[in-house]
Parts: sequence; C-alpha cells; structure tokens
Amino acid sequence: MKAVICEKYGPPEVLKIREVDTPSPKTDEVLIRIMATAVNSGDVRVRSLGVSGVMRVVMRAVLGFRGPRKQILGVALSGVVEAVGDRVTKFKVGDEVYAATGFGFGTYAQYTTLSENKAIALKPRKASFEEAAVIPFGGTTALYFLHKAGIEEGRGKKVLVYGASGAVGTAAVQIAKHYGADVTAVCGEDGVGLASSLGADTVIVYTKEDFTTSKEQYSIIFDAVGKTTKKACTQVLAPNGAFVTVGGLDTASETKAQLDFLSELFDTGAYKAVIDRTYTLDEIVEAHRYVDQGTKKGNVAINISS
Repeated sequence: MKAVICEKYGPPEVLKIREVDTPSPKTDEVLIRIMATAVNSGDVRVRSLGVSGVMRVVMRAVLGFRGPRKQILGVALSGVVEAVGDRVTKFKVGDEVYAATGFGFGTYAQYTTLSENKAIALKPRKASFEEAAVIPFGGTTALYFLHKAGIEEGRGKKVLVYGASGAVGTAAVQIAKHYGADVTAVCGEDGVGLASSLGADTVIVYTKEDFTTSKEQYSIIFDAVGKTTKKACTQVLAPNGAFVTVGGLDTASETKAQLDFLSELFDTGAYKAVIDRTYTLDEIVEAHRYVDQGTKKGNVAINISS
C-alpha cells in the first residue's frame, strides 16, 4: 500500500511517499481502506517537533527522540471496513466508518487497522468521506475541553472562543451553540463571515479589539489555539467561570461516544464540517506547507481514494 513516511522531525519535505506492507487485522481489529484523512495543527506540530522548552523534551520522550517511532502520521480518517478480526462484533465488512487514532497515528496511508474498542464509529450518513475525515480532530478536542469547562451544566452560558476560525475553534462555536450558549468568537478579519455562519452571536476581530479589556464577562473562555492565558483573561472571566486551553499539558481524549455525538449533530444539520482546501495523498507536502502558514480556515482534507 501507499503511505507517507516521516523518519525524522523537520519541514514538510521530510515526508516521503513509499510502498509498505498492508497491515492485517488482529482478532479485535478492523482493517480500514482509508478514503480520506486530514492535516491539522497537531500533525504539523508532531512532524516539525514544533514546541519549545520542556515540552520539546516531553514530546521526544512520547513520540521518539530522533524521529517519530510511528512513522506513518495522521490522527483522523474516514473509510470502509475491508476485513474484520475473529472477535469483532461491532463492525462488518462494508461499513463506512470514521475514527480518531490519537497517538496511534497511521492515517496517512491507504489502509490501517484499528481495534473496534477505540474511537471508531459509523460515519455520519450525510457526510462525504472528506467531511467525515475532518470532524474527529477539531470535534473531539472541542467536546473534551468544553465538557471539562462545564458546558453541559447549564444552558445559556456566555462562551468566548479564542481562535474561532481554526479546526478546533469552528467546532467549538457549533458545539457551544448546540448547548444553548451565547457565543462570542474571536478571530482574524478574514474569519468573521465563517464564524457568523456557524452561529456565533458576536464576532471580535483580535487585530481591532482587545477582548480581554471588554466589559463583558464569560462563564467559559476556551482558547482553541493556545495563544492566551487565564491571567490575561482575568477581567472578562466571570466569578467561578472556567478557562480552558489547548496550549497546556492536558490533551483531549477521543472516544466512540464523542464520534457518535458528532455524527448526530452533523446528520441533524447542527454541525458543519469546514474544509478550507482538499489535497491528494501525493500532495501531502504541499498540504503541510499550507497548514504551516497558520492561515487555514477550518480544516485541510486529504483525499486518498483518488
């Protein structure tokens, strides 16, 4: 099968397309023919080891010191079940699925295997493979942090999403609206239309207005890009309010329940998969270059079926 191999950390050009053996499913695994995957900020951070200080040491310890131990990167997929292990009961050959692989990686390839007990679910019925592939990363991350902040504890909360036009931010705006929140989106000027179209009640352009000096107070502030701090937001965080960020040591955990929840939202029209650009697997270097720029809106999809 064709796969993208990353033997060392560095710029997009370290990614090489090679032929490797197609994996075989173990007794509790399914073999998935991957139709689409995605390139997100987490992917480029892993590829480039794009962190500093103590986090650089932590990432090397987790991922590999000289290069990734698991050389096929990618953490989200959609595809079709091609074969199942002897003990698999939740899926059958022909099922259209989508999944988040986390630190298992492996989605920059034509095939992968995944335990049926991991974060894998039937894909949204109304979603294309590209749409389904871009939902897991932003969707599960936003769900994890908003639930951690208590979004489920009461409707009508005032929620601010900082970095509202990225993969996580666009998901967070929609999920917060699902829970009945009044949502303020903070993004660049070119993201205003997108944030509004996703349901944001108020949009603040960060280059024109400093939201941290506002007279508003928010019950939840979600930093979806890791570029602000609780201290900086003290004035606008309500008493007993929650500040959560993707920029700390906490990492989102992905579950089948989250994917089932996101599927329902998508199929009922309450969630949109925002795709900025679509590339082929052969264009993976170009896709990483684009995401490296830090200007994408929503997600970048990779079509593997073509």
